[in-house]
Amino acid sequence: MINVVYMGTPHYAKVILEELIKSKDIEVSLVLTQPDRPVGRKKVLTPPPVKELALQEGIEVLQPNSLKDEGIKNKIEAKKPDFIVVAAFGQILPKEILDIAPCINLHASILPKYRGASPIQQALLNGDEYSGVTAMLMDEGLDTGDILAFSYIKTKEAPTLDLMTQKLSLLAAKLTPKVLKEFNNINPLPQLNSLASKCKKITKQDGLVDFSDATALYKKYCAFFGWPGIFLESGLKLSDIELIDEDKNYNSGEILDILDNSIIIGCSRGSIKVGTIQPPSKAKMSAKAYIVGKRIKVGDSILW
Repeated sequence: MINVVYMGTPHYAKVILEELIKSKDIEVSLVLTQPDRPVGRKKVLTPPPVKELALQEGIEVLQPNSLKDEGIKNKIEAKKPDFIVVAAFGQILPKEILDIAPCINLHASILPKYRGASPIQQALLNGDEYSGVTAMLMDEGLDTGDILAFSYIKTKEAPTLDLMTQKLSLLAAKLTPKVLKEFNNINPLPQLNSLASKCKKITKQDGLVDFSDATALYKKYCAFFGWPGIFLESGLKLSDIELIDEDKNYNSGEILDILDNSIIIGCSRGSIKVGTIQPPSKAKMSAKAYIVGKRIKVGDSILW
């Protein structure tokens, strides 16, 4: 039986934990996750998805604010893990934790591409043909450890953040038990640092868009689906978006056509179809309902 201490926080990590729990050859003896956070307008204190699953399965859960706490190190050591498995945990592991047992991270990119906090978003922003997950032997660097295995899909199979996260979590969930069981037969592959790229933590302001380039706007919509979403300088939030053309030139923000519930908007380069608009502090509505209410017609600008 392989004894695992597991570290993870969001739904991506929950899917991997589910697969480990189902494995007959693996026992998860301890789970570490981020503290409960306030969620939504009412700021309801909400546990991470990984915590909810672990408690359902009767697994001990720790929610440290810092892994540098000596008590946390002692509790992990007391479990005598064969491996520490990490997936979107949210904290950097200090050397004293890395030294307890081999630490394996399931990173949502094909390393060394997109080291850092937002690999899925970055792949979508860049329009990459392939996306994937890498099982990596962790060291003290940021996603710089040796590669143990990887798995990939074509990005067009999951073109938005929610779909890509779901697909990659399933890939990682299938990959993890295989790596643990075959660990002694794997020859770790050092990363080529010359090919490395980094990605930053996403902020709300990253969702700001304009109508200069339809392709860039559409890629942001795909990458920031759900949160932070995309919005104009005026605060209008846009969703249910399709890329209509990439190359034709229009007046930025011009209404080109009005359909049953959606509208076509021109960009300086290309055009998009918008299905839903949400004005600041108001409910979502169909794009057609919004422009009818504003008495905007074909040829007018949505930026007025």
